[in-house]
Amino acid sequence: MPGNTVFPCRACVPWGSERNFHMMLTQVVQKNTRQLRHVLFLIIITVVLTACGGPPRHSKYSAKIAAEAADIAVGMVGKPYLYGGNTPARGFDCSGLVQYSYAKAGKKVPRSTRQQRRYSSNISLKNAKKGDLLFFNQEGKYSSHVGIYLGNQRFVHAPSSGKNVRISKLSGYWQKHLASSRRLK
Repeated sequence: MPGNTVFPCRACVPWGSERNFHMMLTQVVQKNTRQLRHVLFLIIITVVLTACGGPPRHSKYSAKIAAEAADIAVGMVGKPYLYGGNTPARGFDCSGLVQYSYAKAGKKVPRSTRQQRRYSSNISLKNAKKGDLLFFNQEGKYSSHVGIYLGNQRFVHAPSSGKNVRISKLSGYWQKHLASSRRLK
């Protein structure tokens, strides 16, 4: 019958009495229970130690870190745009500026605009705070540009080739092309 444990019959027990069989069976169950406890203990210890092994790759949202990242990005105003750039020495593209600014503020952020969008949550523009990200549709590409919100309808970004990191107003072209305002997780 499925689910039933089949034990050897008394005639199959080589050690003699039924009492010895029950003692042996009890010892086996106790030994296996101890082994199971040891395995569970080791699994729990492994999980705990792994969790304590260092900071998470991406830490939880912090308004202080977001504001600091925005200030760092403002400090990069005037640096040249460079596709694939993510350092003040070479220049920045839009997502490189975001990654660099947040890293200097103490938070690891993915490199590409697409990854940054995935690693953020949608918020309304009226709830956007300093350091939140603004994503824009450009040249028919969805969320292909990103900037860091500063408050008062202003944001800092690395706009495009031949231009420098700058602060822009969220009006006209930029307001028309705004895809979403988002907060890093």
